[in-house]
Amino acid sequence: MILGMGSDLCDIRRIERSIARFGDRFLERAFTPVERAYADRRSGMARIGTYAKRWAAKEACAKALGTGFNNGVFLRDIGVRNRPGGAPMLELTNGARAALGRLVPARMQASIVLTMTDEVPYAMAQVLIQALPAEGIATGTVMG
Repeated sequence: MILGMGSDLCDIRRIERSIARFGDRFLERAFTPVERAYADRRSGMARIGTYAKRWAAKEACAKALGTGFNNGVFLRDIGVRNRPGGAPMLELTNGARAALGRLVPARMQASIVLTMTDEVPYAMAQVLIQALPAEGIATGTVMG
C-alpha cells in the first residue's frame, strides 16, 4: 500500500552558494553528521553534488510524509545513509519518525524507497513510502 510519494529537483548551484555564504552553520543545520562525513570525503563539485542530492532527498521525503517542514519535522530529522553496497536509504528521527508513524496503519510496517541522481547543475530525488505487512519484520524498523 502506497502511503506517500515525493520528488524534488534542486539546483546544485543554490546549495553551493549557501555553503559559500553560511559554511558550517548551514551544513550543521541542514545535514546529519553522517551526511557531512560522507560528502566531505569528496572534493569540488562532487562534494557539492552529494550535498545537493541529500537536500533533494530531504525535500522529497517531507513531501512524501505529507508534512513538508512543518509540524515538528526538521531537515536534520531526515538523513541519507548508504548501505554497504552504496545504495542510499533514509533514516528518520524525531518529528519525521513520528510523522511516519502516524501514516502507517495498524499491523503494518513502513518501507521507504529512495533514489537520487545528479547532472550538473541539478540534483533530483524521489521517495516512495509504502506499508507492508508487519509479519516477519522487527517492530520499529524503518527499512530504506
